[in-house]
Formats: sequence, C-alpha cells, structure tokens
Amino acid sequence: MTLSPLPVIRLKPKSQPRAIRHGFPWVFDNELVTDRRTKNLESGTIALLEDAAREPLAIVAVTPASRIMARVLDLDIGAVIDDAWLRARLEAAFALRNRLYDAPFYRLVHAEGDGLPGVVIDRFGDTVVIQPNAAWSERMLPELVAQVQAVTGVTTVLKNASGRARLLEGLDDQNAVLAGFAPQSAIPVPMNGAIYMADLVEGQKTGLFFDQRPNHAFAARLSHGARVLDVFSHVGGFGLACLAAGARDVLAVDGSEPALTLAAEGAARMDRSAQFSIRRGDAFDTLTQLAEEGCEFDLVVCDPPAFAPNKSSLDVGLRAYERVARLAAGLVADGGILGLCSCSHAASLDKFRTACVRGIGRAGRTGPLIHTGFAGPDHPLHPQLAETGYLKALFFRL
Repeated sequence: MTLSPLPVIRLKPKSQPRAIRHGFPWVFDNELVTDRRTKNLESGTIALLEDAAREPLAIVAVTPASRIMARVLDLDIGAVIDDAWLRARLEAAFALRNRLYDAPFYRLVHAEGDGLPGVVIDRFGDTVVIQPNAAWSERMLPELVAQVQAVTGVTTVLKNASGRARLLEGLDDQNAVLAGFAPQSAIPVPMNGAIYMADLVEGQKTGLFFDQRPNHAFAARLSHGARVLDVFSHVGGFGLACLAAGARDVLAVDGSEPALTLAAEGAARMDRSAQFSIRRGDAFDTLTQLAEEGCEFDLVVCDPPAFAPNKSSLDVGLRAYERVARLAAGLVADGGILGLCSCSHAASLDKFRTACVRGIGRAGRTGPLIHTGFAGPDHPLHPQLAETGYLKALFFRL
C-alpha cells in the first residue's frame, strides 16, 4: 500500500494504466473506482492516482462530478503542486513565447499543451486574461495569479469565466479583475502587420483569437490587390491581415455589431478605412445575398464558430461546414482562393476536408487544396490529446 500525504484514487482492474504512463492526461469517471470516499473528495483536490495493483501512476487533480474525473498534473509521484511547481511550468511556457515572438501578444498557456490542464492564459502587453477551466486551477487561482505576475511582470490579470468547460467542471461564470485594473477601452494588438482591437472585458472569449495568426499570414500573402471577403470576421481576423498586405478592398461580415465596430476601428488605425467595409448579419443569409447581388471576390475566407463542439453534434456540424463551403465557393472568382476554417475538435481534419470538398463540388466548382494550416506554436499540441489540435484551415484555388 502506498504511503502518501495525498488522498488516493485508483483505476478499476480492467482499466489500462499504459495510456497514463505514456502521457495521456485525462482519466474518465468510468475508469476509476468511485467509492464513497472518492465521490466525497472536494472538487479540485490534488490526489495520487494508482493502478489496480496499487502501484502509483501520477499526481492528479480530481473533479468527482465531471466526466473527466482526474487530470494528470505530474507523472513524478513525488511532485508537490505548489507555487514552485506552478512557477516552473509558467517559466517554461514564457521562455517558449519569448523565443517565438518579439512582442508580448500571444497565448501564454495552452492548457494540457503547456502542462497546466484546463488553464488558458492569453497575454496582451501588460495584461493577461486567465480562463481557469478546471476545478484545481480555480482553487489555486491566487497562487496562479501571483506566479503569472512574478514570471511575466504583468500588472493586470483578468479572469474570463465564459465557456462550456467551466460548466462541466461545476464552476461559476463570473468574470473578475484579479489584479490591477480592468482596461477602460479596447487594447490595440499588432499582429501580421495589422492592428486588432481587443476588448478584454466584454469581448468574446479572451478578446482575440491568437490561434489563427499563421493562417492570417498565409491569406495575407495571397491578398495584394485582391478583393477580399472575410466571413465570421469577429474583430477583423483575416480581413485586417489582408488589408495590411495590400488588399484592394475588404468586406467583413459578422453577426456582432460590437465586433464589427472594433474591426472598423482597427482599419482606421491602419489608415485603411476607405478600403474596409462591414456588413452585419447572419453569415448564411449574407452569403446568399451577396450571390444574389452578383458579388465576386478574389479571396473568400470563412472562419465560423465551432459547429461541432462535441461528438454528439458532429453530423450537424459537418453539414453546416458543407453549407458554408457551398455558399462561399460561388462567390470566388475564377482562379481565386477559398479559405475554410474549423475550430471543432470533434471534427477531424479528414472529416472537415471531406465536408468542404463536398460543399465546393455542390457549388459546381473544383480546384486543388493548396494549403493546410493549424494553430500557431503558442498553442502547442499535446501529443496524446487530439483536442489540443482543434484548429484546421484549408485553402483551395478554385
């Protein structure tokens, strides 16, 4: 029997410990012995995970009411999950970003990909936005904030509590200012030669999507002198990058008026307002209307929200991606480029690509796939967890 100061949870006899030993970071509720003692553990408790033979496997964080009942924090069973442990993980993440970027605008922590399960931290200069999406990180939030400030030197730390993940962990949805003062206006973010306005308080998620940075850059390479349509544009994602690269004109389409206002402000700060226009509306309706108006573009990019956030919604989501591809393909000039994106981890690259090709075909168009893109390196992929590699971007020449 293992002598440990930590509570012990144990795999069922038929559960395979090999995946954990090889680095898989999650243990599901049906893999564990869920006796009364285990069920009564407080959400976010740090525990020792053993196999069915009572051999220690890992230090884990336990959320008894969650489908993901345990998250692996460390395979070193002697690890102590304290300030020093947090600091070491944050220092490793910070060192990587300093090697990647020359400006402090990036994803600092990408959850399991950076060894901090369920934790997302985006940096905007002197401000960071933390999404503590796992119960253990909510319990250790004061320590996490202190170590983030110590490692990066930022003065303002905001908590974003939106998103389905927190609900699954039994956590609240209350945003908060954890250190410093909330920004009173949107923060300008330089990226790919463009200027994006990020609303860190009222904006979607943490205010900006850093994951698309390399895909924005690829689209920008194709946009000099081009007529560009950016659908599901948020604060100007692809459109502003193309504008910075010399696009002739850009139309940004989104359902959010505040997001489009920020996109227009970004174009104004780039002194390109005359070449930038916005249209608010449902993306499917707007694509249909643009076709009825006889519009044509040299580059069309569609970056929708997750149509398939889980396996149960996969079929519906794939049909939505196919519909986007069909409607968008009809707007692309002959020899032009169509970019289609998915942030649904449940939709594999193969399934997403098949849906896109089917939609393009149903629009009566054909053409080769010229580029496949993924999230930037500040969103590192956990090699054992496909969910950390959620983003896909496909570019076709039609």
